[in-house]
Amino acid sequence: MRDVAVIGIGCTNFGEVWESSFRDLFVTAGALALEDAGLSGETIDAMYVGNMSAGRFIEQEHIGALIADYAGLTTTHIPSTRVEAACASGGLAFRQAVIAVASGMEDIVVAAGVEKMTDVEPGASTDALTGAADREWEGFIGATFPGLYAMIATDYMNRYPLTREDLALVPVKNHKNGANNPIAQFRQEITVDTVLNSTLVADPLRLFDCSPITDGAAAVIVAPLERAREFTDTPIKILATAQASDTIALHDRRDISTLDATIAAGERAFRMARVEHKDIDLVEVHDCFSIAEICAIEDLGFCRKGEAGWFTREGETQIGGKIPVNTSGGLKSCGHPVGATGIKQVCEVVQQLRGEAGKRQVNGAKIGMTHNVGGTGATVAVHILGV
Repeated sequence: MRDVAVIGIGCTNFGEVWESSFRDLFVTAGALALEDAGLSGETIDAMYVGNMSAGRFIEQEHIGALIADYAGLTTTHIPSTRVEAACASGGLAFRQAVIAVASGMEDIVVAAGVEKMTDVEPGASTDALTGAADREWEGFIGATFPGLYAMIATDYMNRYPLTREDLALVPVKNHKNGANNPIAQFRQEITVDTVLNSTLVADPLRLFDCSPITDGAAAVIVAPLERAREFTDTPIKILATAQASDTIALHDRRDISTLDATIAAGERAFRMARVEHKDIDLVEVHDCFSIAEICAIEDLGFCRKGEAGWFTREGETQIGGKIPVNTSGGLKSCGHPVGATGIKQVCEVVQQLRGEAGKRQVNGAKIGMTHNVGGTGATVAVHILGV
């Protein structure tokens, strides 16, 4: 197996992007990544594209071919493959690109993600997202994603010392980081009172505990590490790529407030990278809801089970803390175009390791981690990158 490095990144602005189509979004992100790597499209050997539900959001399937076509890559007839794993689609697209290069099958590969979610009314987008859960056993009886994560939050708060105020500190911190991210959907700081006084969505989760409906695209280009300096002076080595699965229905889990797939993927990633928790300088976790970040930092092993509320309250997840979490603003502030999120996480870590993150820069960052979740934890992808 060959060592693999990121040689280029590109990301559109995230938000309600009315002026851009689905096609515009992925072409823009891909062009930015090619420019960053100093490449032309003719050098690309293959492409993997994370997309959850274009068939529901824009009534378009056959996404791999569509993107190759409108990216101008059909003249070389490259293989272009859509990857779907709900909200972990981007993370798995990145993993497939890394595997393709590591295996020696391909040399220069694009991993991308895209979603155009605002072209349907809110009820339709909520229903489309419910397809990431067990439609028969959860969706058909009315369980939405906010409802499922509210069950996780309720279970957690009944078992562990997490207050409603502690939970609110997660979006407060992420909005503070997102305010310094030029691509973020919401670039405003908020307070604990803002969260606590926002509209109740599914008790105990309120509006500001929930990630938004978002349009956006992101792209990353990977290549063999031995060739990386042909394209960039700052190649970022991929130290580990890991994936794990769990039951799709929440009621079948061993413990609904512990994501066992996160534990498994995280452990595999640490073993593969041969690093320890103390070596990680920052982590982008999947904070689709505030409780998801609380569970993630515990399940990845950055603090013990039941301690995440205290850990967050003490500022350990802030920039400058023990382990900065979601320096991009996370899904909550930066936005959550579901197919693109896992790729955006990689883009953020690459920027941090290059020292290009501006006011949200983690000083001296050398190793970063990403954590991308599909559904309520049925699929998890974890990556570790380093300089």
